[in-house]
Amino acid sequence: MDPTRQKPRDGVYDSVMRTPARNFKDVSATSRTMPDASKSSFLQQLRDKSGAVRAHEHAARPVEETLLAIDRGLAHAFRWLDEAVGHLAVIQPPVAHKFQLGNILTLDQPQFERGFVSFRRRALAGLELIEYVEMFYRLTGPKPFILKVNPGSSASIDERLRAATMEFHYQTEQDENKITRYGLFHVQPSVTASVRFAPDYARRIVDVTLRNVDRLEPVQLEFQPERIDEAALEDLMKLILGEPSGFFRRAPLALIRSRREEPLPVKVV
Repeated sequence: MDPTRQKPRDGVYDSVMRTPARNFKDVSATSRTMPDASKSSFLQQLRDKSGAVRAHEHAARPVEETLLAIDRGLAHAFRWLDEAVGHLAVIQPPVAHKFQLGNILTLDQPQFERGFVSFRRRALAGLELIEYVEMFYRLTGPKPFILKVNPGSSASIDERLRAATMEFHYQTEQDENKITRYGLFHVQPSVTASVRFAPDYARRIVDVTLRNVDRLEPVQLEFQPERIDEAALEDLMKLILGEPSGFFRRAPLALIRSRREEPLPVKVV
């Protein structure tokens, strides 16, 4: 019998020589190709280095995005306020505030006259970011104030008027003996007010300082950048106009620089 032929299967001889199949297990350990340990170590070093670079870029990206988000928010605030001030300069509405400078004078319900908004950029962390956004505007009353004062009080009144950014000029009145009897302050019925947005990029806050907005003294609040939105800007404009506003409830109060001063002998002529 042909040794290559196998026993019949279903009445048919299988003439195929069956030989054991070779597989990986059949290959001796000495014949296998082993990886180069030095190459593996070098590739791992590349993996570690590229991973470190990716991690650094990933960590830096959120910081950059945060700074740019603050910048975009302030740029939006600038455009919004610039348009609003332009409309108010045309309408010139009355402002429902009473600005009282101690017992010296009171400017009641002045009129919005004009204003403007500006901003400035600076380099920070390789970016050009907004350093501040500032709005100035002027409120005016119907007629000047003439204050008749004791000459000894003139220096204190001068200081208070300058602190309130009110324009004035001073003169003295003398009798026939050339003795100064009293001084006269001619004060313009106007107030210059301002609102300044100054971002602190390191602390991720925006300091908002209001001067002569609803009182003749500065007020400062600390805003989270994302809270300076259109609703906050609307509340700010309502505060400026003396309308009901929730602006002071939108951020923690950082400063009110009030001054307590003794009443001065002043006569409004």
